[in-house]
Amino acid sequence: MDELIAQVNDGEPTHHSRVSTGWIEVIAGSMFSGKSEELIRRLRRAKIARQKVQVFKPEVDSRFSNDHIVSHSEMRHESANSRSAAEVLAKVDADTEVVGIDEGQFFDNELVSVANELARRGVRVIIAGLDQDYTGKPWEPMPQLLAIAEYITKTHAICMKCGQAANYTQRTFESEERVAVGGEGMYEARCRNCFVPHADAPTVDTE
Repeated sequence: MDELIAQVNDGEPTHHSRVSTGWIEVIAGSMFSGKSEELIRRLRRAKIARQKVQVFKPEVDSRFSNDHIVSHSEMRHESANSRSAAEVLAKVDADTEVVGIDEGQFFDNELVSVANELARRGVRVIIAGLDQDYTGKPWEPMPQLLAIAEYITKTHAICMKCGQAANYTQRTFESEERVAVGGEGMYEARCRNCFVPHADAPTVDTE
């Protein structure tokens, strides 16, 4: 029982060999919490183990690179752009053992069925993404992916106001668009007490 609890809390399986049934791992949290960094770390370990890896990111996210996923700490891994979850599935080669997907929240809801299909084929699927938008609402399809994943890792940033563990992403510029790709200077990591949610108006930092 202790071994089972340790594995569940860790968020990452301790074995990576190809089996008849794959699994889904989800890395979720706020911006600046190390989601992409953790994804890249797992992908690198898989490549060291000589497993065939394919990595995808949404076409909308070209902040740092068009052909790499890049963390805020400047770790990077080559990737392919995809416009939809269906396109991801179509691009996965038959002998691929590990599929990494960054910024899962920017994909359509079909990503859930795509992840399930890949896992059914025996593929290890690792998806990283924001679980909440700038208003604090769950951001589909991440909640659904968290529900079906065998392994879950919740990452936390440091609140840029008080230094506590941060679970929210604060937008600091005026925009009511749910998808507004940006980084430092446009968003801040905030804890529950410092987060100022606005469901119907932009979240502006006036301090």
